[in-house]
This record gives sequence, C-alpha cells and structure tokens, in this order.
Amino acid sequence: MQTFIHIVVFIAGLITVIFTLSSALSTFVLPRAARSQLNRVVFGLLRRMADSLLHLVKTYERRDAIMAYYAPIAVMLLVPTWYLLIALGFSAMYWALGVGDWTTSLRLSGSSLFTLGFANADGLVFAIFECIEAMLGLIMVALLIAYLPAMYSAFSRREQVVNMLEVRAGSPPSAAEMLLRFHRNQGLEKLSEYWKIWEAWFADIEESHTTLSALVFFRSPRAENSWVTAAGAVLDAAAITLSAIDIPYEISAALSIRAGYLAFRRIANYFDIPNPQNPSYPEVPICVERAEFDSVLDQLAKAGLPLKPDREQAWKNFAGWRVNYDRSLILLCGLVMAPTAPWSGDRLPHFHLPPLFILKKKMMKVTG
Repeated sequence: MQTFIHIVVFIAGLITVIFTLSSALSTFVLPRAARSQLNRVVFGLLRRMADSLLHLVKTYERRDAIMAYYAPIAVMLLVPTWYLLIALGFSAMYWALGVGDWTTSLRLSGSSLFTLGFANADGLVFAIFECIEAMLGLIMVALLIAYLPAMYSAFSRREQVVNMLEVRAGSPPSAAEMLLRFHRNQGLEKLSEYWKIWEAWFADIEESHTTLSALVFFRSPRAENSWVTAAGAVLDAAAITLSAIDIPYEISAALSIRAGYLAFRRIANYFDIPNPQNPSYPEVPICVERAEFDSVLDQLAKAGLPLKPDREQAWKNFAGWRVNYDRSLILLCGLVMAPTAPWSGDRLPHFHLPPLFILKKKMMKVTG
C-alpha cells in the first residue's frame, strides 16, 4: 500500500511538471495559437480582482489607468506561478523517491530550482533530478527574457498604425470622419493604398494576438485609443465605401474587410467568445440602426462625397459587410474594456460578455 501511494504521488508530481512546461512552451515557444488553461486561470483571476476594483472608480480615465497594469502584471505572474508548480511537482517526486519528509523534499526542490545549492541529496537518481530541475529554472528565465522583446515589438507595430489613424479618422476614430478627411485632404482615390496597409495590419494582429495572446489586453498609450475601436472604424469606412460611395469598385477595400473579420473571429474564438462564424443579414442583425447609417450618408452628401442613389440597396450592402465583423467587434470591445467610439465601443452596454476565461468552447448561432 505504501509503495502504491509513493507511485501515485510521483506520477502526480511528474504530471504537474509536464503540465507546467506545456503551459510555458505554448506561451513562449510554440509559433501558433495554443490555449494554456493555466494562463487562462492566472489572467482570469487577476481580471476578476481588477473588475472588483473598477467598481469603485467613476471615470473612464481612472479605469483605463488601472487596466493598463492588468496585462503586464498578469504576464509577470506567469513565471512565479510556473516556478511554484514546478517546485511542488519535484517536491512530490523527491518525497516519493524517499528523500525525506515533505519539508525536506520542498527544501531540496527549491534549492535545485533556484540553483541556490543550500540543500542536496545523495545518490545518482537525486543528482539527475536536481540537475533537471535547475536546468528548467534557468530555461524559464531565458524564455521570459526572449519573450518580452518579441511581444513589445508586436505591440509597437500595432500601435504605430493605430496612432496614425487619428490623423485620418479623429479621436475617437469614426468611419464618417475618416471618409470626410480623405475626401477633403487627399481624395477618395487614395483610399486604395490605405486599405492595403490595414489588410497587412489585420494579418499581423491575427498572428500576434493569438500566439502572444497577452497582447490583446495591452492598452494603447493614450486612454482614448484602442486597437479594437480603430479597427472597427476602418472596417466601417471600407463597408460604407463599398456600399454607398459612388466610385469604382475597390477590391482592396473588400480584402481589408475580409482580413479584418477573419482576424476578429479568430481572436474571439481563441478566447472562446461565441460569435457567428458565417453570418448573413438579415438572419443575423447588426448593431447599427438604419437611421444611423442614413445620418452618416447625409453628412457625407453635405460634404460633397458622391453617393449611390439607391439608399435602400446601399443599406443592405452595408449590413451585408458589417454582419461579418459586427458581433466579434462589439464583444472584443468588452473583452479589452475599449473606450467609447462610434459604432463599436458605444454599443457595448447593450451586450453582455460571457464570463472571462470560464467558457467551454461551443458552437453558437447568435440571433439577437
């Protein structure tokens, strides 16, 4: 019976170490989107603590200042969490191998993991395990050092394009303001070049924000900016251009929208946020009302932009484009606590985001 207990404890310790290493590898090394349940627990618990604190804050600026620390603290908590689990896992294995009581096993594990050398055990088997544990401790530090520059490089690429949008779409960014400024300053024909910039940007965030998922929660340097609302403004501008602006059909605008809604869907799917995968209008409604769409077109017409004469068809075409990214855009605004912005962050109070990191993945058709 005693031997059986030791075997069970050893296996449990080994599984704990393997599970922890799997989490570290999927976070730091694996060049593809891979979920780590341990990371989700760390981020989820810290988010719940942050949400409790946010209830005491009245202004968005203060809430944004608090949330600016959320992702960096969560990332820094991953390493001590991994260290703790590895130390406990090796402690269980040392105890099962007969190194001594639990206190002695934990002391040996901590000494080996942190390469302090204040405790050791006799025997070749123990020496091998101590060396393995010490190696894992050094690898964790090295991975974190390599991980941070890669993450901040991706963050810098993202924010550079977001900051440039303010010149073209105002702050907070809006599709109407973007089209008005292009018409007034550069000419609508220059939009084709801009759609290509954002198509590449969407491809970049799709890759970086799923492989380096903590980036989703890293906030822009300025409280009024957000990568989600900026992307929403560009997608809406492209949808309005294709559906209502009387200029030659621009394939780069359509490609930009497709790249955008694919990026939004895949990021939302990574976080198990239910969103329609192949929606169509009017079966799946959108958050923008017809009156709001007409108001924007009136504003554009007043400024002299050429509009298509059939408003009814323009609305149907716009809704057909918008439905592809509508729900994922709004729910991602909630996930990152995005600032208020036309047709994105301002829709959030009407929708309820599922509990963060607790959802089981499921297929769900959203109908309202």
